[in-house]
Amino acid sequence: MEPIQVAGITFRLDPGKPLYEQIVDQVQGALARGDVKLNERLPSVRELAQLLKVNPNTVMRAYQDLERGGLLMTYRGQGTFITDKPQPVERLKQDLAYRAVAHLVNEMRRLGFSREQALALLQEVKWS
Repeated sequence: MEPIQVAGITFRLDPGKPLYEQIVDQVQGALARGDVKLNERLPSVRELAQLLKVNPNTVMRAYQDLERGGLLMTYRGQGTFITDKPQPVERLKQDLAYRAVAHLVNEMRRLGFSREQALALLQEVKWS
């Protein structure tokens, strides 16, 4: 599927994976990167479903998961918005960073690197 840009979020859906999880992941990624701002309005469930060519229940499930995580707020008659509180977004960034580091550590172990060797390699990597 071709990437679709909506409200600062680039959606790339792979039909081989659960679509609602991909929507959640891509909204979370956009939030963590700062591609969407606090209190920014998102498309309605029906609008996003039409744009992504998915069932509205898929988008509703994704929005509900994000709302339970404190990242979205839905106001009846007004729409769905990114939270206006920075704390849930900071928690999300920390969680995503932790997962990325844990994945890296597991890969380095699998490749046979010691902690010291892995840290030395990390220090060589440029952050530019």
